[in-house]
Amino acid sequence: MGITRRLGSIVGATGLVALPLAAPAQAQQPVTLRVAIVQQVDSLNPFLASYQTSTEIGRLMYDYLTAYDVKDQRPVEGVAKSWEKSADDLTWTFTVPDGKKWSDGQPVTAKDVAFTYNLMMTDKDAATANGSFVANFETVAAPDDRTVVIKTRSPQASMLALDVPIVPEHVWSGVGKIADYKNDTGPVVSGGPFTLSEYRANEFIKLKANKGYWRGAPKYDELHFIYYKTVDAAVQALDKGELDLVNRMGPAQFDSLKDKQGITRNKAQGRRFNELVLNSGAATKTGEPIGDGHPALKDVKVRQAIAKAIDLDAIIARVNGGYAERGTGPIPPVFPDFHYTPSTVRPFDPAAANTELDQAGYPKGSDGVRVGADGKPLKFRLIGHSSRAYDEQAGEYVKGSLADIGIAVDVQIVADTLLDEYSVAGKFDLIFSGWGTNPDPDFILSLNTCDARPASPTASGTTDTFFCDQAYDDLYKKQGAELDPGKRSELVKQMQQRFYDQVPAIILGHDNVLEAYRDDTFASFPIQPDPGGVIMAQNGMWGYYGAVPVAAAAGGSSGPSGLLIGGIVVVVLLVGGGVWLLAKRRGATAGDRE
Repeated sequence: MGITRRLGSIVGATGLVALPLAAPAQAQQPVTLRVAIVQQVDSLNPFLASYQTSTEIGRLMYDYLTAYDVKDQRPVEGVAKSWEKSADDLTWTFTVPDGKKWSDGQPVTAKDVAFTYNLMMTDKDAATANGSFVANFETVAAPDDRTVVIKTRSPQASMLALDVPIVPEHVWSGVGKIADYKNDTGPVVSGGPFTLSEYRANEFIKLKANKGYWRGAPKYDELHFIYYKTVDAAVQALDKGELDLVNRMGPAQFDSLKDKQGITRNKAQGRRFNELVLNSGAATKTGEPIGDGHPALKDVKVRQAIAKAIDLDAIIARVNGGYAERGTGPIPPVFPDFHYTPSTVRPFDPAAANTELDQAGYPKGSDGVRVGADGKPLKFRLIGHSSRAYDEQAGEYVKGSLADIGIAVDVQIVADTLLDEYSVAGKFDLIFSGWGTNPDPDFILSLNTCDARPASPTASGTTDTFFCDQAYDDLYKKQGAELDPGKRSELVKQMQQRFYDQVPAIILGHDNVLEAYRDDTFASFPIQPDPGGVIMAQNGMWGYYGAVPVAAAAGGSSGPSGLLIGGIVVVVLLVGGGVWLLAKRRGATAGDRE
């Protein structure tokens, strides 16, 4: 960071050169962590944000009521330090300690918590991203600045996993229409370890360390998220030293960085899943059809045949390069209490898929493409993200696989924002999607309930698939009210079995997270969970908050107290009234080995 030019002629053959005394140094440049992002931001308003990049920024700016521990993801202190529930499991009391402050110096109080939740309970726009967390709340009150009392209509298992950013009442009470508020003009008043200072769409997001953060200030000054159109471009920038941290790499990109000087790689068990969503009937909450999905996909037999025609192991081997785990439900193996593997896994069997489509009344036409009873050929559009090489590669594989069973596929790779528009409006047949899951499964399960669908054809919902199934919804309500861990786990697994059988989407796999960072600028990053966890896209802010610059790791201040020039440490020595530069190239650390 800071100065990055080469030493040039000031270092001689011996690496020791006398120089005249220099003029007093200018003000130090801020120590900055530069992070690549390839996904566009949908909103920096925490009530509206749903993209992974957007919610990750939100975690840095706003604390939740409770947090997930960096080591094992158990509930730990967030805005609230302690909590207790009533004997009937309907009333939860949280204590907000004195001393926590917003970035503008105003105190964080229980009234901020009550304001945030009540806003979501009374304003449908404020409930856009995370409304499922408060849907069961009856009342939220703050009888004093230190106490929050939440009463629920029925027992709620997710009370210590409310992934809702707590916002300052003294700022947000003055916001007019939530749906129109961008929250992207710095400085933004925040309660997390960073505050937003500047944002330019599709260019960068700049944050500054919150020096008054209650856990202590980060060990560096600024955090910049820099937008790249492709992961390839981001990886090249990392290799050149123009970035410090990159994730979302593909197998070839990750492998290309092996044994690179100054770069440490991290392969972790991920919490995200890739899926192929099948438009089984996009509609509003009231059942009003929307979009233009192919009618044949409403037939569960067609969806089941498609699932049988796709070889998931081959996709993991050929597209993921082996860096993924097979999935059947949305909850990944990293959360073993809720991860589910059916006793009978659906086989890869194109012959059976062909037979089932024949029997279901979809004969092949003269061109080899099947036709429905309505005379409409089974020709599907498959929409993918331009920001992900995965979508293009997997799309071609799906296209070839479905051609083998008489279904034609047109793969269309589009910008993330356009894909989002198609998805929300139900204007697709097949579409690539994916979500990150949390230690508590409630939110990810809620995305496939009837209530997650949009309120109107022009509204935005939080649905993942437009799936609406009474059996699934009944199980969802039961698991949400079940406080016995073992019984709840069984209900969650039954939900995933129902999802698997009805095939509103095909879980293609749970990616390993492939990350890399410059170890000549940042010495270490916390991973979650530890061991085996991720740096970016955590359930929390630890990876960024706990990053340690090389200078700080060496015992210096959080600022750039030394010069790190092109991978060369330069030590300034005062010898006999002269100034000498002693240059020594950094060697690889133990962290370079996997």
